[in-house]
Amino acid sequence: MQPAAGNAPATTDAVIIGAGPAGLFQVFQLGLQGLRTHLFDALPFAGGQCAELYGDKPIYDIPAMAACTGHELVQRLCAQIRPFAPGWHLGQRVNHIEPLAQGGFLVAGAHGTRLHARAVFIASGVGAFEPRALKLPGLEAFAGTQMLHALAADTRLTGLRVLVHGGGEAAVRQAIACATAPEALRAAHVTLQHRRDQFEAPPALLEELQALRAAGRIEVAVGVASAIVQRQERLAALEIITPDGQPRQIPADRLVVRLGLVPRLGPIADWGLQLERKQLVVDPATMATSMPGIYAVGDAISYPGKRKLIVSAFHEATLAAFGAAEWLAGGSIPLEYTTSSRRLQDLLGVAPGDS
Repeated sequence: MQPAAGNAPATTDAVIIGAGPAGLFQVFQLGLQGLRTHLFDALPFAGGQCAELYGDKPIYDIPAMAACTGHELVQRLCAQIRPFAPGWHLGQRVNHIEPLAQGGFLVAGAHGTRLHARAVFIASGVGAFEPRALKLPGLEAFAGTQMLHALAADTRLTGLRVLVHGGGEAAVRQAIACATAPEALRAAHVTLQHRRDQFEAPPALLEELQALRAAGRIEVAVGVASAIVQRQERLAALEIITPDGQPRQIPADRLVVRLGLVPRLGPIADWGLQLERKQLVVDPATMATSMPGIYAVGDAISYPGKRKLIVSAFHEATLAAFGAAEWLAGGSIPLEYTTSSRRLQDLLGVAPGDS
């Protein structure tokens, strides 16, 4: 898979695979080394597992913060890397990495993005988190059009019937968002469908859901999804079997499936990197993998004494940035401090002494 003549991939210093806390902090540390980055994640938003599974849950072991939620941590990390303006490729898994004869790597994303990177950093955690599928015959044909796994906040749903399928926090939050969107974007009808009339979500969200149900702005449909209904080659409804054993068709112009995420190691297993129990083996001094120029941090890696903690991943990202910078420079680089280095302060866009 060599670059085609006249269609050369864009160049960058580094590609980071995974936009969770480790990947986001990797952008920051590479930015301090003056290295430009592009960031990929299979999920359509930054934060990875931290945002999806612990978004509203408190985290108590982040330095200098007595407590913060997963969403708050991700927001702070995104604000911290803003001066370095990484290229974002969210909702796109990296399918292929190939060492190039002229140096660096060809990195190819699932949606056709192609980059020539001098170095690659894997911060994919236990794997690329992918939405759990609703397995019904014929449904996959509507993926990305009428069947989606998330809706952006500015999605125009005017006049549409939206059916959200799932029983967890993500499903409840999505249904509420559809029902409370600005009037110019709001769906004509919102249904939250689950196998039982019980939902796993924080009390405040459940209270809001109940209020919207009482106001007639969200309907809850209880039953087991059994089939889809098509009319004129379009998805028209979801058929469920109700608790009393009767079939029921729920009209839907958009079906949003929110059944949680499943981690998959995916193509990483085929990139020729040394693995140990599905984890990448790295040099703990530099986070270098078995292939020169590819580094890995966070829950994706294994080394003696490894601890699967966010704070450990931040340390690993720092070592990986220094390791890569020295490898690219062909020798040691000086250690600088943000408190005193004018170069680092210029990169961060701050004046000396700014708070």
